[in-house]
Amino acid sequence: MDLNTIWFILVGVLLTGYAVLDGFDLGVGALHMFVKKDEHRRLFLNSIGPVWDGNEVWLVTGGGALFAAFPEAYATFLSGFYLPFMMLLCSLIFRAVAIEFRSKEPWLWWRTMWDLAFTGGSVLSAFLIGMMMGNLVLGIPIGADREFAGTLGGLFHPYSIFMGCTTVVLFAMHGAIYLAMKNEGEVQEIVIRWIPRLTGLFITFYVIVNVITLIYCEHMLEVVRHRPWILVVLLLDFLIVMNIPREIHKGRRFNAFLSSCLGMVLLMAIFGLSYFPYMIFSNPLPEHSLTIYNAASSQKTLGIMLIIAAIGVPVVLAYTTCIYWIFRGKTRVTAHSY
Repeated sequence: MDLNTIWFILVGVLLTGYAVLDGFDLGVGALHMFVKKDEHRRLFLNSIGPVWDGNEVWLVTGGGALFAAFPEAYATFLSGFYLPFMMLLCSLIFRAVAIEFRSKEPWLWWRTMWDLAFTGGSVLSAFLIGMMMGNLVLGIPIGADREFAGTLGGLFHPYSIFMGCTTVVLFAMHGAIYLAMKNEGEVQEIVIRWIPRLTGLFITFYVIVNVITLIYCEHMLEVVRHRPWILVVLLLDFLIVMNIPREIHKGRRFNAFLSSCLGMVLLMAIFGLSYFPYMIFSNPLPEHSLTIYNAASSQKTLGIMLIIAAIGVPVVLAYTTCIYWIFRGKTRVTAHSY
């Protein structure tokens, strides 16, 4: 395994960590307006309150790793998705401000305004993440100069929009399972009723996305023909997601959350296994694609950065583990809570 492949895996691991951890944050936000009582909404916020900002560290480290290891892919990606990415950052900022400001005043209009900002920012963030991934799967137009050669409107096509909607449903399911694990009483009963419906809805979207991908993304179909074992991972992922309602029914909410996390890890693994060795696939001219070799930094840079990553990534893991250990247990609302 060469340095380019190691960095491809490392970037994938960091972005997978972000999808799993911030995924339930965004899912909680997407579900926030579906409860009416102020106490319930505060419980939603306090379920993620101690961890949401730490979860977003994984996006920063993943972006930093992409910039360090594959600068040409980083430049092409940001130039092509500049406006959607700026919209993503703005929506994440609005979420953060809403979490902090929402309960500062008791006025109904004040709290409703920030509730809407929290939900809107969460849904938009999840949608844009899925939309950008959908474009990467389908491929984007890249010129011979390795620059994005498309238009903003071209990024919002039916496939990428459907992928964005699928991501919203996935994160909502993930968030509901997290809420069921972190709460008790009436809130727990409410979200437990949501989980089977959200799981069924996600499975429906998931099957449709895979069928459409194999039909309309010929390069992906060719990859599956040469790597048929990807279908085994796909089936395993499907079975793990199907296990979620069973674990919820048996009252094993932590196991259900682990199943959801593992399901998302396998989803990202399927994407990586299918996409390798591309960083950005060029459609309709595959010869202009950016790979882990023609978009990478020098071997010396990759080697030095790998040493830095070997020091930094364990620190991020240790920090994340400590936060989740310290704030384990059920959510409580106090005078000092969100």
